[in-house]
Amino acid sequence: MKKIILIINVLFLSLLSFAADDQPEKAGDNLDLDAVLNLFEKSESVEDFENQLNSEKNDVNNLDLNEDGFVDYIRVIDYSDGNTHSLTLQVPYSDEEAQDVAVIHIEEEGKETSVQIVGDEELYGTDYIIEPGDDKSDAVVNAYNWKPVRHIYGPKYTIWVSPWRFGRYPAHYKPWKPVTWSVYRTHPRHHRVHSRRVTVYRSHHARNHYHKYRKHSNTYHTHHKNAKQNHAKNKHNPSKNKKITKSANPSPAKPSPTSPGAKKSNTQRQFSGKPTKRPGGRKSDGGKSGGKKSGGKKRGKKGR
Repeated sequence: MKKIILIINVLFLSLLSFAADDQPEKAGDNLDLDAVLNLFEKSESVEDFENQLNSEKNDVNNLDLNEDGFVDYIRVIDYSDGNTHSLTLQVPYSDEEAQDVAVIHIEEEGKETSVQIVGDEELYGTDYIIEPGDDKSDAVVNAYNWKPVRHIYGPKYTIWVSPWRFGRYPAHYKPWKPVTWSVYRTHPRHHRVHSRRVTVYRSHHARNHYHKYRKHSNTYHTHHKNAKQNHAKNKHNPSKNKKITKSANPSPAKPSPTSPGAKKSNTQRQFSGKPTKRPGGRKSDGGKSGGKKSGGKKRGKKGR
């Protein structure tokens, strides 16, 4: 009997140890930026890119920042200035707060276009920069002919500001549960392109312009800091592994900024209809408000 109890205890501790170790080192590891960059290159437009990011079949997004048991919806907001665009990937963390996840910097000069995706330091650490290219070469890839790039710099492009917010999503969106880290890290491989991590920003103008608008969730910052500390302790003492709960009282945050005097475009008006209520989100108004007020955001001026 003592041997059986000893074996059970060993198995139990092994399972706890595996659960503690089956966690990514950084929160951003649940959103592979190489795969995101590949998804952007294959998209038809910025709107299509947002739809692809939030599709379970693409196996790219596995973030659950607010730990509500569902993969986060990532909205895309374009902060444009002149010939630069900063496509911001942002998670509505709660009704009051949003947390930027990453940003795609695009700058075009003539027929030369640079593209980089930068992970937010809260999730990826400082200066986590990914760009298309080969580690064996320093040559900068020209993304001029990428479909979404040509869409952005086309004459009919209207600055894209996602109309969706926490608990209010398009009807075609189907929420899903995140998978474990050991499972997720095998998923994005079929999205791999020739990309590399670098330390140089190709567009300082886009970077500086974006930082005026960066969204930071105080609740996520506090919770994530505590979670990292507890995870480090649990790795050394798995028998004390406990679930971390999030704060129920997030600090208020202003809505995402848009250009003053912006007008709604045909792209935004097509979202009319009843939105999807995601589990864990705020109750919808039953569609009484209609699609025109679903996002509470307006468009900016036309991009180049």
